[in-house]
Amino acid sequence: MKTSNINIEKLIDDTIEYITVLFKENADGHDLDHSIRVYKNAMTIADAYTDSDKLIIALSALLHDVDDHKLFNTVDNANARGFLSEHGIDSDMIDQICDVINSVSFSKNKGLKPQNLEGCIVQDADRLDALGAIGIARTFAYGGRHGRSIEESKEHFYDKLLLLKDQMNTSEAKRIAEARHRFLEDYIKELDSETKDLQ
Repeated sequence: MKTSNINIEKLIDDTIEYITVLFKENADGHDLDHSIRVYKNAMTIADAYTDSDKLIIALSALLHDVDDHKLFNTVDNANARGFLSEHGIDSDMIDQICDVINSVSFSKNKGLKPQNLEGCIVQDADRLDALGAIGIARTFAYGGRHGRSIEESKEHFYDKLLLLKDQMNTSEAKRIAEARHRFLEDYIKELDSETKDLQ
C-alpha cells in the first residue's frame, strides 16, 4: 500500500480512538495520556529528521503499548496487527511498525539500539516520558497501583530513569533529556532531604 492512498488524518484519529477505548481502565502510568505524550514527543523529534517516515513513527508511537506484556496477554503484537490490518495497512508496513514497537521497551532492549531511524525516534520518545516531572509522576502512579512504598518506588529512579539521558539515540532527544534529567536529580535531592530522618 502506498501512503498516498491512506487518509492519514482519519487513520491517526481512528488510532487515538482505539487506544482511548483500550486504555480506558488504566491509570498506572501506561495509559492513554502516556501514549499521546509519546506520540507528540515522537513527532517533535521527527521534525528534526526530514528523511524519517512520519506515518510509521506516528502509528508506532500511538500503538507502542497496545501489546505491552504488563497490560495485555497477547502474542506477536496481536492488538497492533489486528488494528492495522482492519484499517487497510499492508503486511510490509505492519511488520515495520511492529519492529519499531518491539524496539521500544526498556526492559526488553537494554543496551540495544533500534536498527532504523524510526525505531530510534519512538524509543527516544517513550524514554523522554520517563524523565522530568512526568516521569516522577508516572513512577509513583505505577508504584501506588502495585502496592509499592515511596522508598520502593524511588529505587526505579536508579534502576532506570537516571540511566536514560545517556541512552538517547537522537541529538534532538538528547537535548530535551538534559533538562528533564536535571529536574529529576534535583527532585531526588529534595526527596532525600525531606525523608532523611526516616532512613
